[in-house]
Amino acid sequence: MTQATVTLTRRDAVVPSRQHLRLPPWLEVAKPRLIPLLLATTLGGMALSESWPLPMPQLACTLGGGALAAAAAGVLNCLWEQELDGRMARTAGRALPSGRLSVPTAFFLAVSFTMGAAMLLVAGVNCLTAGLSLLGLCSYVLLYTVVLKPRTSQNIVIGGVAGAIPPLVGAAAAAGHIGLGGWWLFGLVMVWTPAHFWALALLLKDDYAAVGIPMLPVVKGALVTTRAIGHYARLTTVLSLVGMALLPSGGAFYGLLVLPLNGRLLQLSTGLQHQPEERQRAVNLFRFSILYLFGICGAILWSRGGAASQFGHHGLHLLQHWAAGPLIGL
Repeated sequence: MTQATVTLTRRDAVVPSRQHLRLPPWLEVAKPRLIPLLLATTLGGMALSESWPLPMPQLACTLGGGALAAAAAGVLNCLWEQELDGRMARTAGRALPSGRLSVPTAFFLAVSFTMGAAMLLVAGVNCLTAGLSLLGLCSYVLLYTVVLKPRTSQNIVIGGVAGAIPPLVGAAAAAGHIGLGGWWLFGLVMVWTPAHFWALALLLKDDYAAVGIPMLPVVKGALVTTRAIGHYARLTTVLSLVGMALLPSGGAFYGLLVLPLNGRLLQLSTGLQHQPEERQRAVNLFRFSILYLFGICGAILWSRGGAASQFGHHGLHLLQHWAAGPLIGL
């Protein structure tokens, strides 16, 4: 078995869906696997507004425009990094470095996706939403990919702003402005990102080292990286609970829903910190961190629905019954 096969197999073991799905080149460069989580945080930002739920046309335009902007960012990232991708075994088979997609075609796709996103968001939502989506695109391509990634081990900490913009997009789409709830979810995604990404970077540190990308595990090693992961995981759990006070309704219900998510995140990050060289622990944390953010957004949406109202009503009834008990006995 060649070194390239070994590396690709290891990558497939981390992200199992890659074993089963081979995308056409034009879709591969759009990085569609990243888009659902971005749209989930967009929905979370919407649900934090008093205007939730949104009319279906406005909801569809927001999610469609966000998906196109994310696709454009993915294509531009692939264009910028095609030479770097060609030097790494795990990425040499991607559409651009392998020659399965030409540079002019990829550039045309990026321009088309960007224009489509802008037109859909301006016409179907508002200019603030369109501007924030394009800001997310630019921050991912220019701030993270071009400036930070090749220069500092803190690249994902600062560059995480790109992945944290969708909640602002959702808030702007729902209310026409960014309220405290939108900024809270923005901050939560920011502090969640390092633990999520560094867990993957631990698994791929040899690839990054081979091409001179200063990811934290390459520069500082596994022990320092797992300590940093633990720090950001704890910060994530604390900040997640702030949402209880910022949801327009259903805050207590949301708080109950996130407790098991936080417990599992802390358990996995602590276990990795105790065994920083154990690959399976890094795999488990990386996989769960994705489910964690989906879970947070799902908890926000569920808490803004009828289930939370029923929970609040029954909870208040039980509290009143408990409080009246001693009085009845007098």
